Amino acid sequence: MTETTTAKPGEPRSGGIARIVSASLIGTTIEWYDFFLYGSAAALVFNTLFFPTSDPLVGTLIAFVTYAIGFLARPLGGVVFGHFGDKIGRKKLLVLSLMLMGGATFAMGLLPTYGSIGVGAPILLTVLRLIQGFALGGEWGGAVLIVSEHGGDKHRGFWASWPQCGAPGGNLLATGVLALLAAVQPEEAFLSWGWRIPFLLSGVLVVIGLWIRVSVSESPVFLAARAKAEAEAAEGAKEKAPVIEVFRRSWREVLGAIGTRFGENVSYYILTSFVLVYVTTHLELPKSTALNAVLIGSAIHFFTIPLWGALSDRIGRRPVTLIGSIGMAVWAFAFFSLLDTESFAVITLAVTAGLLFHGAMYGPQAAFISEMFDTKVRYSGASMGSQLASIVAGALAPIIAVELLRSYASSTPISLYLCAAAVVTTLTVAVIKETLGRDLTLSATDPTPAPRRQESSVAGADRA
Repeated sequence: MTETTTAKPGEPRSGGIARIVSASLIGTTIEWYDFFLYGSAAALVFNTLFFPTSDPLVGTLIAFVTYAIGFLARPLGGVVFGHFGDKIGRKKLLVLSLMLMGGATFAMGLLPTYGSIGVGAPILLTVLRLIQGFALGGEWGGAVLIVSEHGGDKHRGFWASWPQCGAPGGNLLATGVLALLAAVQPEEAFLSWGWRIPFLLSGVLVVIGLWIRVSVSESPVFLAARAKAEAEAAEGAKEKAPVIEVFRRSWREVLGAIGTRFGENVSYYILTSFVLVYVTTHLELPKSTALNAVLIGSAIHFFTIPLWGALSDRIGRRPVTLIGSIGMAVWAFAFFSLLDTESFAVITLAVTAGLLFHGAMYGPQAAFISEMFDTKVRYSGASMGSQLASIVAGALAPIIAVELLRSYASSTPISLYLCAAAVVTTLTVAVIKETLGRDLTLSATDPTPAPRRQESSVAGADRA
């Protein structure tokens, strides 16, 4: 990789795209670690420490309701962070989101449990979960945009897919820490104080993340758009709030982003969060079986996401996404049958294969959604589309899955639910436009339309 001394907007800046990608990846990994840590703890710990009931599944269901509450705050975070991200820049908001997320997670590790203060414990836990959701709502859009807008058009799918690796990276880290503690600690010690260690560790991780994130430069595409807006304002033009402009001019793109994320979001939380409940509660296998299966699957997932992103640079965002959504619709029925074998190797295979199909949807997604919106509303549009999807998809997925299991004592309804979610994404991607090769410095209203490179030649050898 070579560095450039000068660059126009949309091309790599001095210092290299790899540094921008690394800063974004590390930051998103830490934020997803914080967010997923709650999901894993909700399945394994919070149901007894914060929401004790006579029925383990009911306690888990209540814990997952508070898990979902974090998703409800994400669109609000998307609106607030998107507005200011489109106004003052991507970098400042990324630093703020990391501080909010890390602070809330660290505080969770200090909370007294239900046995100590009663109903105050779950209330405090829920408030901190809302802060987590608010922070993550602003994180995703900024992280993928600062990479998408630094990199060139030809390899945007590859570079922008690296921040996406923060999800499996964070899940890998969260699950790995919990699995290690569960393995080396007696059950009583883990439930008493051991579960707090991963939450307190977040404080250290946030300091590292901030040190790296503050070193990156602002998006050149944003700086060019900001200069243009200031020049227009000097001539008397009035600038509307980005979130209003998104819903006034780009509502179709917002719906497209929601549909694109729907099947991906539902499948991920079933494959990584609900599977912990299914294996430990329904199959009554050890916690380590589920945790280690997710651990191995997440490791493979981490390294394959950029491969799917690179493939989208060659054949398009839509074909790669359709590989994942159609594959997931089919795998939904094989997944639980493989879990029911109660074999660790087969359970690991089920999770890993599912995450590979998920990666095909998730890898191209950062570039795909970024390319749907113009620069002046891109942070708002990408954040709103992705975070609204998180409410109707990811937030409800574990709750719906647990309730279906409790009501029917069968995995078939859950397979049908997972399949239906994948079909939603398949139909959405089948009707929206391909975005491959779009010049992010151009708007949809510019006289020269953004190019659509759908041939394999776009993946030429000149990497940034």
